[in-house]
Amino acid sequence: MTIKLWHCHNARSLRVLWALEEMGFDYEVEVMPFPPRFMQPEFLELNELGTIPYMIDGETHMTESSGIPLYLVERYGKEEFGLKPDHPEYGDYLNWLFHSDATLTFPQTVYIRYTMQEPPERGLAEAATDYMKWFHARLRRLNKHLEDGREYLVGDRFTIADIAIAYALHLGEALKIDERYKPHVRDYLNRMRARPAFQKVVVIGEEGSVFK
Repeated sequence: MTIKLWHCHNARSLRVLWALEEMGFDYEVEVMPFPPRFMQPEFLELNELGTIPYMIDGETHMTESSGIPLYLVERYGKEEFGLKPDHPEYGDYLNWLFHSDATLTFPQTVYIRYTMQEPPERGLAEAATDYMKWFHARLRRLNKHLEDGREYLVGDRFTIADIAIAYALHLGEALKIDERYKPHVRDYLNRMRARPAFQKVVVIGEEGSVFK
C-alpha cells in the first residue's frame, strides 16, 4: 500500500515529504492550503486536529513531523538514515530529532499564529517579536554544535536528525526571521537544502503558498 501524506508547502509536513523522498518510498501527496483546518475544513473529518503532516501507512495514522521519519527508519529498516541504540551518538541523534520541533519549531509556530492568523487589532505584534527572540535564543546549542565545521549533526553522515533540524532553519528563513543565523549554521542549512531529494520536494504545493 502506498503511503499517503497530507502536506502544505513549507509547513512541518515538509520534514516527512523530504524523508519519504530520501528513503525512496512510493508515496501520494495531498496538497492543501495553509492552515488546512480553516481553508479546507472537511480535512477535520479525517484528522480531528486539523494539523499537518497527516500520514496514513496502512492501519497506521500519524501526525508528528519528527516522529514520522523515525517511524519510517525503524518500521522499514532504513538504518542508513538513522543511528542504532548502540551507537555512541544515539542519545544526541534522538535529542536533535526532538529538539527540532519541541525547541525550535514551537516558537516559530506561535510567531506564525500571531503574525499571519490573528487580526492586527488583537495587538499581538509584540508577543510575536518575543517568540521570534525565543527562537533565536534556542539556536545557541546548534550554533555551538556546528562551530567546529562538522558536515552533519551526528554520526558523520546524513540522518533524519538533519532533516528535522534543517527544516526548522529553512522555515526561519521563509518567515524572514533568520537574520541571526551564524555563518556556519547558514552553510549547514544550504548544504542540506542542496540535496536532490530536498530540491525535488520543496516546490510541491508552491503555487499559492503563504510561505514563499
